Amino acid sequence: MADLKKISIDGKLVEVDGAMTLIQACEVAGVEIPRFCYHERLSIAGNCRMCLVEVVGGPPKPAASCAMQVRDLRPGKNGEPPEVKTNSPMVKQAREGVMEFLLINHPLDCPICDQGGECDLQDQAMAYGVDFSRYREPKRASENLDLGPLVKTEMTRCISCTRCVRFTTEVAGIHQMGQTGRGEDAEITSYLNETLDSNLQGNIIDLCPVGALTSKPYAFTARPWELTKTETVDVMDALGSNIRVDTKGREVMRIIPRNNDGVNEEWISDKTRFVWDGLRRQRLDTPYIREAGKLRKASWGEALAAAARAMKGRKVAGLVGDLAPVEAVFALTDLVGKLGGKVECRTDGAKLPAGNRSAYVGNAAIADIDTAKLIWIVGSNPRDEAPVLNARIRKAWSLGAEVRLIGQPVDLTYDYTHVGAGRDALVKAAAAAQPGSPCVVILGQGAINEADGEAVLSQAMKLAEASGGGLLVLHTAAGRVGAMDVGATTEGGLAAAIEGAEVIYSLGADEVEIAAGPVVIYQGSHGDRGAHRADIILPAAAYTEEAGLFVNTEGRPQLALRAGFPPGEAKENWAILRALSAELGATQPWDSLGQLRRALVAAQPHLAAIDMVPENAWAPLPLAAPAKADFRNAVKDFYLTNPIARASALMAELSRLAAARRAQPMAAE
Repeated sequence: MADLKKISIDGKLVEVDGAMTLIQACEVAGVEIPRFCYHERLSIAGNCRMCLVEVVGGPPKPAASCAMQVRDLRPGKNGEPPEVKTNSPMVKQAREGVMEFLLINHPLDCPICDQGGECDLQDQAMAYGVDFSRYREPKRASENLDLGPLVKTEMTRCISCTRCVRFTTEVAGIHQMGQTGRGEDAEITSYLNETLDSNLQGNIIDLCPVGALTSKPYAFTARPWELTKTETVDVMDALGSNIRVDTKGREVMRIIPRNNDGVNEEWISDKTRFVWDGLRRQRLDTPYIREAGKLRKASWGEALAAAARAMKGRKVAGLVGDLAPVEAVFALTDLVGKLGGKVECRTDGAKLPAGNRSAYVGNAAIADIDTAKLIWIVGSNPRDEAPVLNARIRKAWSLGAEVRLIGQPVDLTYDYTHVGAGRDALVKAAAAAQPGSPCVVILGQGAINEADGEAVLSQAMKLAEASGGGLLVLHTAAGRVGAMDVGATTEGGLAAAIEGAEVIYSLGADEVEIAAGPVVIYQGSHGDRGAHRADIILPAAAYTEEAGLFVNTEGRPQLALRAGFPPGEAKENWAILRALSAELGATQPWDSLGQLRRALVAAQPHLAAIDMVPENAWAPLPLAAPAKADFRNAVKDFYLTNPIARASALMAELSRLAAARRAQPMAAE
């Protein structure tokens, strides 16, 4: 039960939880308080003093609103609610003094600072600062840090807000940053000059309220007012993090997070943030046809006619890649189905049962992790498979949740009980489980992509049910759940789908090796494995270049919007399939993306509920005994999991650095 208290803020009476800080109470009242060190998702430091307010009847000095709770305020003489002023002369003078103090050693280089135009210090100096300085001595300078290839540092600009230290320690779970020295000698530094070993480190760029930490790949390439901003979703993992893609002309310049408390809060992984250089490299921008063993450029008319000739009267199989939007999968399923062929999206061999949403998605939401007291992780390394989800598990652990791992022992940035490495540990846990405190079972793809995957899934469902908790199937492919929803599956899986196929239509399926024999038509955005094997290549848009639906790992449909246009002659995925259907003489009944979406929603009504998590009817699989073997995690290299990431020079560099970090140093003899 909330301890509600009445408080007067600038004459406005509001009722808030007594545990709230004054800065939070002011937000409820609609009053904005300036701040540098305070952040809603980090611990309170109280060291910038920019958020000072006047507490009427309190001490005759301003109080730090981020560090004082509403319940600590005294009522007035006659029992009136406590009164807080945020715009009194005392507060104005205090803020001007703090701002002058912050700017004493700050290099005033806004015109050439790569944070200029979106800098909290710049904005608040305009709002609360004065137009002169009483300081005449030389300014202090600090040495820059080498934090790796992602974060650029200008430590002379640092105002010691410690947001970066608190984020890396509390959220990312690494202990490589801290503050040394006192007074004027205090500075943020890294332990033994180490680079940051985290796949969430890019978030400190957003957190830094000055230009001390900026994006190294983006630095000096654009100003914020030059960019066109598009709100969309990420496809680098199946979490579906909400992002904003900033473009300059046709080029993606950067990717930053958007807040969504139910999905990614306000964090994104480094792969999500920095993969944009992969959108410019190794792109397919014109159709190709293979003749005499060599690919030659062709027109769209030639390529579509060749594809139609290859498909007519032959046994066709469709393979769905990891990054395909739901509309394209729906169109491919319709096209191949009319030709009497089969379509399969489980290209990694995952034994996900078609039609049972509680088995291939689960019945838990990502937000359920926040309130869980017991979290089971089965056959997964969430630090690599979904780093932002791993940070959420860490947050639950820091609040007292117990984490138990069945699978390969790995560094997850938090303490856990390692129950066992193999399937026998899961069987024992499922047999011994009893209802208790809130529980979530997170099942990774590594646990179910081998021959006994369905038996493992049945045991995980039993563990969740017997514990009185929920099951969350952690996917690694952004397009998988949506493809399962529209029925892009074949009884017997991948082997059954391509058995005897004379033509394979690959919709961006780059993670599967196709043997010699069948004609391969590849529709995708990058010259990756799929294009190397292809006989006909149809260039398609990447995820930032077309609008599309993606369903995340918890079953939440989300809308990706177009931020730019595909290069050269590349077209949107659904439009290519629509044109090919006309060439085949089986024209699909939609002429626009809107008409296609209406047909899609008519077939799958839950896809119309954007950003809502549908409730899945619980239908446990018949219990079966899995093989006696250890689990293997699905993701081998976090930075190189899809064609866009493999085309990125920065991701290749990060992969190399991660491998070097993992290699054990050898002693000199």
